[in-house]
Amino acid sequence: MTVRSSSSSPALSRLRDRSPGLAASLLGGAVAAGLGLGALSVLVMVLWVSSPYPDSGPAGALHVAADLWLLAHGVELVRADTLSGTPMPVGVTPLLLLVLPVWLLYRAAREATDAPAEPDGPPPVPARTAWTGVVLGYLGVGVAAALYCAGGEPRPHWGWLTVCLPAVAAGAAGAGVWSAHGHPAEPALRVLAVLPGRVRRLVFGGDERARLGAAARAAGAATAVLLGGGALLVGVSLVWHGAAARASFLQLTEGWTGRFAVLLLGIALIPNAALWAASYALGPGFAVGAGHLVSPFASDPAPLLPPFPLLAAVPEPGAGAPLNWAAGLVPAVAAMTAGWFVARAAVRRPRPGEPVRARWTAGQTAGVVLLTAVVCAVAVALLTALAGGPLGVAALSRLGPLWARAGGAAAVWTSVLALPVALSARAWRLLRGRHPRSGGGPAQGAEAGGAALEGTPGESGSGTAAGAFVASVEPGATGETPDRGEPPGPGAGAAGAPAGGGHGDAGSAASASGAGRWGRGRRRAAARPEAAEEDLYDFLPAEDPFPTPFTETHAGDWHDDMARASRWAALRQAASDSAPAPPTEPSPAEPPAISPPRTDPMPPQPGPGTRPHSSE
Repeated sequence: MTVRSSSSSPALSRLRDRSPGLAASLLGGAVAAGLGLGALSVLVMVLWVSSPYPDSGPAGALHVAADLWLLAHGVELVRADTLSGTPMPVGVTPLLLLVLPVWLLYRAAREATDAPAEPDGPPPVPARTAWTGVVLGYLGVGVAAALYCAGGEPRPHWGWLTVCLPAVAAGAAGAGVWSAHGHPAEPALRVLAVLPGRVRRLVFGGDERARLGAAARAAGAATAVLLGGGALLVGVSLVWHGAAARASFLQLTEGWTGRFAVLLLGIALIPNAALWAASYALGPGFAVGAGHLVSPFASDPAPLLPPFPLLAAVPEPGAGAPLNWAAGLVPAVAAMTAGWFVARAAVRRPRPGEPVRARWTAGQTAGVVLLTAVVCAVAVALLTALAGGPLGVAALSRLGPLWARAGGAAAVWTSVLALPVALSARAWRLLRGRHPRSGGGPAQGAEAGGAALEGTPGESGSGTAAGAFVASVEPGATGETPDRGEPPGPGAGAAGAPAGGGHGDAGSAASASGAGRWGRGRRRAAARPEAAEEDLYDFLPAEDPFPTPFTETHAGDWHDDMARASRWAALRQAASDSAPAPPTEPSPAEPPAISPPRTDPMPPQPGPGTRPHSSE
């Protein structure tokens, strides 16, 4: 009976058992949409159950949950049953609600790609297949939710539904697939290919990937500082108008369930308020109604706004004061942050013991700053456009930042303040790193020895320190004899010769430096001729700073027999290669002894313990 071993590897088993890529992607997108809807439905049902006076039944609560889910994607809702009979739009998206569907889509796309963790695993699902399946599965559930909400109040606006829902699904799923494939730069470079070649070469030069990555990181840092500064301004204004905010919070409802719902709505609108404050600090400000603009320079009288805690933080109408102008510190700090990030990318990170070198010239650094300003302007304009919208008609038809002006102001702030900061920080980093720090790298003797050992075995010269390095660790240089009665190799005498020959200067210079750990080990070995073999390597660092073809990869195997034999072989090889060639002519001080030719065979010489044979 023959027992056959299984020849199928785990990778092949996983590839065989995996579901088709498109079907799994469709299921992942549908599950992501269902999880988002389910989370909001649970929250709304909890509030409905705890409400003492519910206005509708469970169907109405589920309808509100579906409306909130669509509103989180930017879909505008329309309420038709108003007192005036005019449909009232609701278009302000709570940006904190947008985080949940975006994160679920991102995770679904990453899982649908099914990128293996092991290098020998099966190939991942193609990017187009995973992205298409997740987007179609998510949109299928979204259309079903929109059809469910179409028969109630409020209902989704079909024009906004066909634009916002696919845009959010495609963007978040694309980010997930891009992340699963290792953040490749090719998609961004393909987008840049639409630019004319002359413009692309002028802006990006020959390193589009590095410049675009640096600009994206700097713009992201500047946008994060803007958002953080805006949130700080909102908190300060709420504290300043604390009495009005508290009165509006208590005026909306009397029950604890209603106040808890208002509190949750306020928390979901905190990112919107932070973007409003960021637009205020940038200069353009925000609108609190049609024709009513609030900016640091002047604030128009606001119309009759509904009582809400966040709206109580709006500055009072009138001309701007120095306290209002102080909000300009937020975009100034954001622009300087962007300049610092560009300066960090403009200077290469040096290796230990090497001077700092510039990656880009001053002109190229200025170009990266301008590119950062453009990216930051696009990001701020997109975020401020999402943060606003209508809450009705007439006076409430326009609420939120002026996104086009906010983006332009962000570009101006970044280009004006980030440019001098980037150039100054770049010059400072180059000036500080022109000379390597003392003690930051190995000693000069160690560097010379490492440079000599890195050469080919056939190279030798009188100015290298290879002879000094070998003489310091070879047993012949310390007065020791090899173990196990082995005769000294051909490199033993050669290793000791350079001590007083042509290599002695380099060896003495390397040993006299003594600034590194290797120098201390050589002096200790030379001072103790009876030192054991382990003492010769007692001061070696855990990681060899001068790698050779015989360098060990594991620090724990340094003292085993195989590693010790490899080191002795490497040292003898280096000594034999760097030793001077033997003289071809006899020295005049010691003439060679010339013996006459012998015709008869030489008789055997008597040993020390034998008697000579008699001729008799």
